[in-house]
Amino acid sequence: MQTATRIDALSRFGYALSDSTRAEILLTLRDGPSYPSDLADKIGVSRQILSNHLACLRGCGLVAAQPEGRRNRYELTDRRIAHALDDLIGLVLDVDPACCPAAEADDCC
Repeated sequence: MQTATRIDALSRFGYALSDSTRAEILLTLRDGPSYPSDLADKIGVSRQILSNHLACLRGCGLVAAQPEGRRNRYELTDRRIAHALDDLIGLVLDVDPACCPAAEADDCC
């Protein structure tokens, strides 16, 4: 496992938040650890979709799986991620809808 630089860490965090399902997973885990089946039910996605997103978040270094018997419990790798999410939620942005429509965030200028 390698440690991300500051810029790489920000890029990974931004990539994770660029998908609404991944963002919702992170927001849910900021309140505490959870099991994949519980996360899937709460977020309203299939377990396969959730599994794919958890793999991405693990790869970005944002969540970790903690084995508990035959199950894995997922949690944020660092409590500062929860604080960062809280700070981001509190932002009020003055956006130009013509520049960055929510559905087309990848095309942002």
